[in-house]
Amino acid sequence: MTLDRFYPIVDSADWVARLLALDVRLVQLRIKDLPQDELRREIDHALTLARDAGAILVVNDYWQLAIDARADWVHLGQEDLDTADIPALRRAGLRLGISTHDHAELDRALGFNPDYVALGPIFPTRLKVMKWAPQGMGRITEWKRLAGDRPLCAIGGLTAETARQAVEAGADMVAVVTDITLNPRPEARVREWQRALEDGART
Repeated sequence: MTLDRFYPIVDSADWVARLLALDVRLVQLRIKDLPQDELRREIDHALTLARDAGAILVVNDYWQLAIDARADWVHLGQEDLDTADIPALRRAGLRLGISTHDHAELDRALGFNPDYVALGPIFPTRLKVMKWAPQGMGRITEWKRLAGDRPLCAIGGLTAETARQAVEAGADMVAVVTDITLNPRPEARVREWQRALEDGART
């Protein structure tokens, strides 16, 4: 399966709906600190929206809820790998993305045979305090070489203006959070991202 280059990450089904209305084909639902019943409702709603639109929804972190909701994709951080039942995920038919930040984490991730790996942060990010220094564009090229044919997602501090550079460096997908969700005109910003990555796809 070929994944879209534009990979926005949002924290509600309402955001998913806004993105799907703009013909976004790949989106991650990353929700923190909600009760389980609310989480389940949000995941179920977002999955219904994505399936009706023919788009891919990736559920972040909550692998058991993803299995229960019959999701197609889940994304796990390194801490999640300590507790996630990867064989159960695979038996349920879920595809898997894994976050990486250094060589040891990449080696560990590749051992799970993920369907994509993410590298970050590429640049400083407003989303949260990171214990890792910014990776820079050069690390994308190195990670793509190490990941081989497996899709590579670049994440962290990227903007519509730097997204194409990430693709040119080797990223197959470019993830974004705050450059859209904190933008005063998020729909217009989505269009700028889409144009930037469409241009990158033609070069």
